[in-house]
Amino acid sequence: MATTSPQEVTRLLLDWSKGDQAALDRLMPLVDRELHRLAHHYMRQEKAGNTLQTTALVNEAYLRLVDQKQVHWKNRAHFFAMSAQLMRRILVDHARKRKYAKRGGDAPRVSFDEAMAVSRERSADLISLDDALEKLAAIDPRKSKIVELRFFGGLSFEETAEALSVSPLTVKRDWSMAKAWLYNTLSNEA
Repeated sequence: MATTSPQEVTRLLLDWSKGDQAALDRLMPLVDRELHRLAHHYMRQEKAGNTLQTTALVNEAYLRLVDQKQVHWKNRAHFFAMSAQLMRRILVDHARKRKYAKRGGDAPRVSFDEAMAVSRERSADLISLDDALEKLAAIDPRKSKIVELRFFGGLSFEETAEALSVSPLTVKRDWSMAKAWLYNTLSNEA
């Protein structure tokens, strides 16, 4: 199978933005492998036994991407940045549902002492990280976006820089500062 150039993907994205549905049909097989790589990156961070599978995450992201009617794609990096953001949302929503179900959903509530016996799950960590990222976004949206693209999306410094229209050096500096801020925030919550 021949490798597809980033320019070809960008051209198809631009055509799709202009309403060409045939471009979407040609685009999806070209980006499928990278979407699976992104999803696999996310799923590696999930707790074993998670009911959401990599293919299901890709399919859900695909459905949400196709629903994006008003997005004017800039390039390949923009597409994968949006894909990473959607996958993060899907996983956080899934984790919140599991947390809700774990706490009994509509079942009768238990005492605090009984609840303390339940161990923290990976989904709780993901929710805490998502909450911290929301706080960071309120303070510095670019740093939050960099964490999302690097940590959740698995993008390189160069790809992140391209997606955000900044230099790779800016991304590296912001990445370092954001990691320190998140570490401090998550440590203080523990």
